[in-house]
Amino acid sequence: MTDLSVGIGSFVALFAALMVCLVAGRRSGRKAFGGERAHPAGLGAVEAVTFGLLGLLLAFTFSGAAARLDIRREQIVDEANALGTAWLRLDVLAPDAQPKLRDAFRAYTDSRIAIYRKFSESGLDAARAEYARSTALQQEIWTQAVAACRDVPSATVVVLPALNEAFDIASTRLAATQMHPPAIVFVVLALISLVCAFLVGYEMGGTEVASRSHMIVLALVLSFTFYVILDFEYPRLGFIRVDDFDALLVQIRASMG
Repeated sequence: MTDLSVGIGSFVALFAALMVCLVAGRRSGRKAFGGERAHPAGLGAVEAVTFGLLGLLLAFTFSGAAARLDIRREQIVDEANALGTAWLRLDVLAPDAQPKLRDAFRAYTDSRIAIYRKFSESGLDAARAEYARSTALQQEIWTQAVAACRDVPSATVVVLPALNEAFDIASTRLAATQMHPPAIVFVVLALISLVCAFLVGYEMGGTEVASRSHMIVLALVLSFTFYVILDFEYPRLGFIRVDDFDALLVQIRASMG
């Protein structure tokens, strides 16, 4: 089963659960509002508090997920710039030290591109293996660069900081892929959504005929919003993607020959 199908399955499961809560709420409401019994006191206040809390949590979670997506895009741009700068600064090294170092740098850039491509296509294990390869290449490049700088001492302050920045952004991007709200946040969002659906169904119990279209629309809106938040959080697994920004790294690699 692919990650995309898991996301769609979560959407369908939440939609079904919301519909069940709506129907259950309506049945409870019909029993409560039957005969001449009065409207339960305080129900409006409960609904206001619950829906207000749901709206607040959805707003903060949605906004945070969208912000993290923008950060990931910016980090791809930063890495492309850092790799391009480091590649150009290799020119200050001795000519005989450059060929081997440039070959290693090309291999490193290829590995950086492959990490996220493999994550999208083959999963986490393949991406981890490629990340380990890129880390080994970092050490190889650094060792060669330090040795080459001994022959050209003035290159130390030019080449090594550029390489360090290119390597640091790799760690920064890795950390960004692991920055998500705690799982309990999504659990609370789902539970409050179900409670709200029950309350809406309960309120509908005061009418003779249920509005099925309104029930479906509410369930669709809530479940789709929940799905979009998850898509923002994992932009290489669903419909919302950052893969297009990887073209910047591909362009930098192409400029290396």
